[in-house]
Amino acid sequence: MNIFVRVAELASFTRAGDSLGLPKASVSGAVQQLETQLGTRLLHRTTRKVQLTQDGQIFYERCKDLLADMDELESLFQQTPAHISGRIRIDMPTAMARNLVIPRLPDFLASYPAVEVELSSTDRRVDLVREGFDCVVRVGQLGDSGLIARPLGQLRIINCVSPGYLEKFGDPQTLEELAEHHWLVHYVLTLGAKSSGWEYWGGQSYRNLPMKGPVTVNNADAYTQACLAGLGIIQGPEAGLRQYIEKGQLVEILKHFTAEPMPISLIYPNRRNLSKRVQVFMDWLARLVKEYAD
Repeated sequence: MNIFVRVAELASFTRAGDSLGLPKASVSGAVQQLETQLGTRLLHRTTRKVQLTQDGQIFYERCKDLLADMDELESLFQQTPAHISGRIRIDMPTAMARNLVIPRLPDFLASYPAVEVELSSTDRRVDLVREGFDCVVRVGQLGDSGLIARPLGQLRIINCVSPGYLEKFGDPQTLEELAEHHWLVHYVLTLGAKSSGWEYWGGQSYRNLPMKGPVTVNNADAYTQACLAGLGIIQGPEAGLRQYIEKGQLVEILKHFTAEPMPISLIYPNRRNLSKRVQVFMDWLARLVKEYAD
């Protein structure tokens, strides 16, 4: 049933095998066994795609409920950390994984030694259901996805430059200085798109100040590295930048002109019950984020 559900969600025997660590032949054989046992065809197979049949769709929905119930039953008596076991697959932004979660992960694994963590970190938005994630961390406004969202707070945004940049351009004190004499590292999701500029609180609402700057990037890691290289000012979550400030690699500036805080949330599938291992991981992650969120 687990194999069938992965094939249905990914619409591919090959991708399902990759996500489960099984060869394609084993995946195909397991689904064929299930169809023989049930006496019905669950999937339409062509050379280009795999689709659920009408019976397959009904069976898929029931499978999800049954597997969730089984997961809950398996963890029913796992009352101590040593007894909580199994794999957790989670996705989060690259900067958050590198700067906040991975350095603290040994503490979590020491508390829950039988848990295995598969950590994906990317700036793209993964498909939680199709790619088999237990939960994902999302920063920014959420769309209506039909998934469950657990708000973790608002991430404080700070303005940073490198010490070398300050020596070259000086420390801006006013918006006029900023617009006329300073560079911004521009961040866009798609290269070629127009940068929104530098964001600040204007007294009644948040505004954007157009700024010059020779470099535009499209991922968070390059954004930070450009700032470290002295290529301009950046605005980012304190959670990802605090370590560089503490080491003297970056300097916080314009503390009274900060951008709008960014909401951070945990997203997980709309299932009746979460396994104990996922619950404890999400609770642990929420405590980490609280240090940098309001």
